[in-house]
Amino acid sequence: MPRTVASKIEFQDFCFENASVRIIANRACPEIKLGGLCVGPLEEGNEYEVYYWAALELEKSGIAHIHEEEQVDAAKLNKIQWTERIQSPGQISRLPENFYPKVRRYLTKLKQEIVRDPEKVREYERVRQLAQDIINSRLKKIISIASAPAQTENALRNLADEEKFLYEKLFKLICQWKTQIIEQQEGRR
Repeated sequence: MPRTVASKIEFQDFCFENASVRIIANRACPEIKLGGLCVGPLEEGNEYEVYYWAALELEKSGIAHIHEEEQVDAAKLNKIQWTERIQSPGQISRLPENFYPKVRRYLTKLKQEIVRDPEKVREYERVRQLAQDIINSRLKKIISIASAPAQTENALRNLADEEKFLYEKLFKLICQWKTQIIEQQEGRR
């Protein structure tokens, strides 16, 4: 079990890289081996399920592309940000599966595109700001629920794994802090 924020994020990224995603073949391709994994044969236009890391290799070579439903883009981020803003402070919506790893990869992709197309700077900044707004909104809600009495698993079901990790750390720290504040006061009497 990861103990630090960095190790938790690294673990989530590892899990994402090894999760299945849907791809669509751009062209017919015989069976190929990618890192000991056999993929194919592929037929143009057909949908397949492969590990994310394999999908990236197939995409780089032009053989296939990752299904758009598997990815995050500016329009999806806009919708998520809007949903977060209209909800009450104690309400947290469910994010798409692997939301944070997908956002990190989308931002990385946009940053790489800036080298070829400087016009992408605006898009990168807009997407980064959308992601930051979503994070800030959700962070306020997580802090609020971590400050309240212990939550049931049902109440935490809409948190992403990275957010559950943060909630658990904050809840423990806040409980310790509350206990120490009261005990320090009682100890003086």
